[in-house]
Amino acid sequence: MHNSDQLLSANVSVSYGTRAVLRDVKLEMQKDEILGLAGSSGSGKSTLALALIKLLDTRNAQLTGKVQFNGRNLLPLKESELRGVRGREIALVLQSPAAALNPMLRIGTQMREAWRAHQKSDGTEAIADALEAVSLPSDSSFLKRFPSQISTGQGQRVLIAMAILHRPQLLIADEPTSALDAITQIEVLELLNRLNREFGTSILLISHDLGALAAICHRVAVLSEGRIVECDTVDQIFRSPRHAFTRQLTRNASAALQVAAARE
Repeated sequence: MHNSDQLLSANVSVSYGTRAVLRDVKLEMQKDEILGLAGSSGSGKSTLALALIKLLDTRNAQLTGKVQFNGRNLLPLKESELRGVRGREIALVLQSPAAALNPMLRIGTQMREAWRAHQKSDGTEAIADALEAVSLPSDSSFLKRFPSQISTGQGQRVLIAMAILHRPQLLIADEPTSALDAITQIEVLELLNRLNREFGTSILLISHDLGALAAICHRVAVLSEGRIVECDTVDQIFRSPRHAFTRQLTRNASAALQVAAARE
């Protein structure tokens, strides 16, 4: 029976040829939850993000298992059916605005294309609301700019604005602060936290930065060598980690925070 408070329940494996990247990864999310996904580089975090919305087919990946979203398994769906889910019910925010935004199209054009992927109306009001929600101007001068004419922090906010245009239930943010300076990182984390509080958006926040996850997440899942080795509350993960890999991650995070504090 489907738990009415459960938004996502996944159990997936991914391999590229004979190389297994994810091995029976089990992940569950509740409605209105911010779940952190931690792990070192190469642990499979981004692969899992793409697997959840079945975007691995073009990468020659073999994906097996289940991804139950609101009680419906997404993996058997046809591509035409998945296009109705991606962007409207589940949205993905990538880590690099430079790579995710089309350098040849104005910001307004890209916002309108994201809107028209699921709606036939002109979307002017929805676009303005989304930009306002991420503290960006919605006037014509900003919308006429090209990605090269805005800062990296503004570009990341544009990606988030595009992702929340249709008020998705789940936002998957894959390393959304990794390309940003320290001050902008804090601003983006505060923005994600506000989206969760004000709109009830569930967020899967993927990061190698445990400090970022501790700042806004309710729970943290730890991925190591293609498996979830631990998943618990932020307090449990940081105060009493059970797995050796989690203990190593938290030690490294504590050391980094101490070095940063000493430099201030």
